[in-house]
Amino acid sequence: MRLNFLTFGDHLADPVTEHRTSVAERINGIVESAVAAEAAGFHGINIGEHHAGAFVSSSPPVTLAAIGSRTSTLRLGTAVTLIANLDPVRVAEDYAMLDVLSDGRAEVVVGRGNLFPSTYELFGLSLDDSRRLLEDNVELVLDLWTKDAVSWNGPGRPPFENLSLTPRPVQDPHPLLWIGGGGSPETAELAARLGLPLALPSAFADPTRFKPVVKDYRERFANAQGDTEVPRVAASWHMNVAKNSQEAKKRWAPRYEAYHQWFGKQVTEHGGEYKAAAFDFDWMLTEGSALCGSPAEVVDKLSRMATLLEAEDHLVYLDMGGIPLEETLDMIDLIGSEVIPHI
Repeated sequence: MRLNFLTFGDHLADPVTEHRTSVAERINGIVESAVAAEAAGFHGINIGEHHAGAFVSSSPPVTLAAIGSRTSTLRLGTAVTLIANLDPVRVAEDYAMLDVLSDGRAEVVVGRGNLFPSTYELFGLSLDDSRRLLEDNVELVLDLWTKDAVSWNGPGRPPFENLSLTPRPVQDPHPLLWIGGGGSPETAELAARLGLPLALPSAFADPTRFKPVVKDYRERFANAQGDTEVPRVAASWHMNVAKNSQEAKKRWAPRYEAYHQWFGKQVTEHGGEYKAAAFDFDWMLTEGSALCGSPAEVVDKLSRMATLLEAEDHLVYLDMGGIPLEETLDMIDLIGSEVIPHI
């Protein structure tokens, strides 16, 4: 089982202390957390991408390049690259460059990002075209990474002929590129058809809802790829761990609830529909996507969820809800000494 540090770069005041870091402090805190995660034995980091709302993660490849310059083994990933909104040529160039600079450590999780419709408006696109844009752009990026001369004449961007990408990634695209999704069968179908791994989303939801998605993905993958490739699934979780359960719950409860309310407001203010149920801390800990408590409790639930979703890769969101950097770093150290050795 592999554990990654996940962050979306949410930027809100700590509801416990009412302190709000500066944008620069928040960004640099993510870099420091990633460096600490490598030292603690984490497999990688995954950074979200947002162009709307109070997030500090508008340019993941820049942040990941900074992290890459201070680490040597940590996988450098996105939690989502908004490939349906971005120029696919630019995406192919940016992450190929990251892969070269990091000696083959980049991992790009691509998705539609349709939870925030205002992003489509910002880039002059229509949400109705999100599925087509995702599929076209993913296939174009794969072509640019693997073929010597690529031509394009279709919707979404201006045509070009015989483009050879420089540089090309160090890695084969199959460990480099992930399809992010799980809310619709189309994403699982796309990942299976292209032989790519599937990353399930971070959500305030019952994890069992993703079980049929994973089943469908694995069946389609086997039909499309045969024995030539092995399907790979990543799951995402919200996590807070302390030396004992009482400490973790007391520290996290107000921040987790504040983040839940804040995130819902961000979605609705930017044109989306937020369908999460009312916040129920106890339910999230027992049945939902939260991993909270002592190291032993976290290991137990993580193991059960890994079996449920047949997932070997797990992205854990630690720095959410205005939690101070010092507490995030303490959790990273504790996870390194008391969780990672037991999963």
